[in-house]
Amino acid sequence: MKTLFSSLLFLLSLNGFTQTRSTNLVYVDGAGVLRYTRGGGEAAFFGTNYTVPFAYGYRSHRALGIDLEKAIDADVAHLARLGLDAFRVHVWDVEISDSAGNLLNNEHLRLFDYLLMRLKERNIKILVTPIAFWGNGYPERDEKTPGFATKYGKGQSVVKEEAIVAQERYLKQFFAHVNPYTKLSYVQDPDVIAMEINNEPHHSGPRERTTEYVNRLAAAVRSSGWTKPVFYNISESPSYAGAVVAANVDGHSFQWYPTGLVANHEQKGNFLPNVDEYRIPFFDSLPALRKRALMVYEFDAGDVLQSNMYPAMARAFRSAGFQWATQFAYDPMHTAHANTEYQTHFLNLAYTPGKAISMLIAGKAFRQLPRGKSWGRFPADTSFDVFRVSYTQDLSEMNSDTAFFYSNRTTTIPRNAATLRHVAGVGSSPVVQYEGSGAYFLDRLPNGNWRLELYPDALVVNDPFGKAAPSRDAVRIHYAANKMQLQLPGLSTGFKAVGLDSANRGVVAADANGLLLRPGVYELGAAPVAGVRVPFFAPKDYAGAPFCLDETVSEAFAGMPVQVRAQIAGLQEADKVSVELRHSLNKWKTVQMQRRAGNAYVAELPAEMQEAGLLEYRILVQQTGGAWHVFPGAAKGNPYAWDYVGEERYRLRILPANAAIILFAPERDRARMMTMVGDWRKDAIGYTYNDDAQALQLRATMNEPKEGAILAWQVLTGDVLKDRPLSELARIAVRGRSAEGRKVRIRLIDRHGRSVEADAALTPATATVEIPLTSFVRGGYLLLPRPYPGFQPLTFTSDASSPFDLAELDKIECSFGHDIDAAAAGKKQSIGIESIRLIN
Repeated sequence: MKTLFSSLLFLLSLNGFTQTRSTNLVYVDGAGVLRYTRGGGEAAFFGTNYTVPFAYGYRSHRALGIDLEKAIDADVAHLARLGLDAFRVHVWDVEISDSAGNLLNNEHLRLFDYLLMRLKERNIKILVTPIAFWGNGYPERDEKTPGFATKYGKGQSVVKEEAIVAQERYLKQFFAHVNPYTKLSYVQDPDVIAMEINNEPHHSGPRERTTEYVNRLAAAVRSSGWTKPVFYNISESPSYAGAVVAANVDGHSFQWYPTGLVANHEQKGNFLPNVDEYRIPFFDSLPALRKRALMVYEFDAGDVLQSNMYPAMARAFRSAGFQWATQFAYDPMHTAHANTEYQTHFLNLAYTPGKAISMLIAGKAFRQLPRGKSWGRFPADTSFDVFRVSYTQDLSEMNSDTAFFYSNRTTTIPRNAATLRHVAGVGSSPVVQYEGSGAYFLDRLPNGNWRLELYPDALVVNDPFGKAAPSRDAVRIHYAANKMQLQLPGLSTGFKAVGLDSANRGVVAADANGLLLRPGVYELGAAPVAGVRVPFFAPKDYAGAPFCLDETVSEAFAGMPVQVRAQIAGLQEADKVSVELRHSLNKWKTVQMQRRAGNAYVAELPAEMQEAGLLEYRILVQQTGGAWHVFPGAAKGNPYAWDYVGEERYRLRILPANAAIILFAPERDRARMMTMVGDWRKDAIGYTYNDDAQALQLRATMNEPKEGAILAWQVLTGDVLKDRPLSELARIAVRGRSAEGRKVRIRLIDRHGRSVEADAALTPATATVEIPLTSFVRGGYLLLPRPYPGFQPLTFTSDASSPFDLAELDKIECSFGHDIDAAAAGKKQSIGIESIRLIN
């Protein structure tokens, strides 16, 4: 009976689903390609999710007393400035519906409509996901909300009849709702171009019931007059992919988190191999999927601050055939300083300028690259069309005849400087030399002049992916007048800049060996005129005391040059900065720090302080008015006064010049490890002391392992090799034990994705096993953190012909379980690792 009902419903939904191609912006053709109705060309849209009308986004702005409409205005202006043309959000149905599925016309829905109106003004297209299932609390506790999903929960919502009826009612009312700002329903609005039925459904029970559920909700949507593409998620419940593809929808949605989520700290290392490809495993078993359009509803490189990931992800999406991709999620300008909304994600034009420019570049790549084209494998695919990404330079780049965009300092020469019309970047390039750290945009005007949009400096003061709280700044904004020099067509020697925004209105700066400019909007030319006032959306200047970010290495080797480096903001020109050095061999000295570009300060470590030992230091700021600020700790007061009690100091370990290089030590590395534990209920990575209690030992345990089960971890190690001669280092020394006599596999991975491996046989008693480097052989390695969804590749093997380079070492990987055979399976297995060293 259920099968007959599903078949009738399917036929009825088909009967009501002849798309009105003349009025819709896009449609899905018979081959599953999203095309423009006018002209029939392929469509591609790239953008972001954004959540201020709902949940924590809404509450956090209310708590700060922020006008939510003005906040939306600023954020939408930034999305447009980044060239994004796609918006998606999972609407919090728990906030705008009751338990029966009736739509509640409340403040959340009004703000959502206001947001859509602002997006339309910027020509940003909208894909709506009307059902989220989620509670509205994160990162706080859920509030008591009236919606049907609150009553039934995610699991029951897709199987329980009353819940399905409530969703049908809700969808009909949602799409019949008229936006008070546009005077259009979502059905009528030409900029609402598609919909995804729900967010990340968790299916269970009979497959036929899943197909019926999808068909019923799709029919409910179409009963409102909707003739635009309908998408349904296929990646969240991959075991139900067949049931989903059997439903009457136009396309399917996927997500991608290639570096995992919620590491609680910044992930560092080369993650470009993690985004080498997006693999869709369903094509062979489900041929009907090839006739469906593909979209990515959410993606991000979680906990990664590098600016090289988004264009590489865009490239992989296009190779896989996707035509819509929206990052999750853009951080609102008013709360981005603390990254409280989703601590594992962090993207904002002002607060993450490099990542923001990389999003601009990624959008260009997504819309420009042909669908389905392969660009090879890493590292060959780091250059594609006019785009380039680099791990070692932390760089995304676009270099065409008319546009030159870069997310970090670059020495690349523009393809054709004479024809440039658009430049955007962070740091310096051959056409822009800039001392600040904020993003800038330069666009050629019809009159031959250039318009400059210059954002304030952004300084990271705490790990943006660490424990988040509104009172804990991750990044601080600093309004400084920074020097900028330009070599652009149409700007001759002696050109001028005139301010156009309200803060700089009428201010004129002349090009006398560079312009000294504060953040704002300017017109540049021989005789620019301050015309119509131009809006400029940027965070307020940080108004607190000076702040410091120490960038000095944590380890060095005796006799090698070392610099104490720091970013310090909030200073005046005449303020003094010094570093007080105290060596464990009873030597101390104070050295003046010199200002370099922007907020960078540097001091060379005196030769007498380069002897092996422990160097402790503090950075002292003395302002012209007499105030002192001491770092670390940001303490106020004269550090030499009798009653000053601050004792915090930075530490630098100076090792003997011929000391072994420690590649892994649990005490040092436990907080920055990337782990893979197959079964968290039975397996674990923990820490204990060795037999003589002299060193912390990592203990990895599998209690009931299957044959060949693996437990593994990786640690970034490239920073410990810096400036150290490696010619005499010939062996890896592994100190550890295994009660069961298991082997540990050591993999060395370089910055170019090449890896070598060797096994060390451990004994029940703690001992050192030495492996000659000549014994290591080429192999693959794990992609950690584990990419999500779980059907994405877990391993990477470079096919580069060039050999592994120890001098380019990036990470070390340890794993065990490779030698667990049938006899050992099901029995407790463990290893303990005390250290891994590179020795002579």
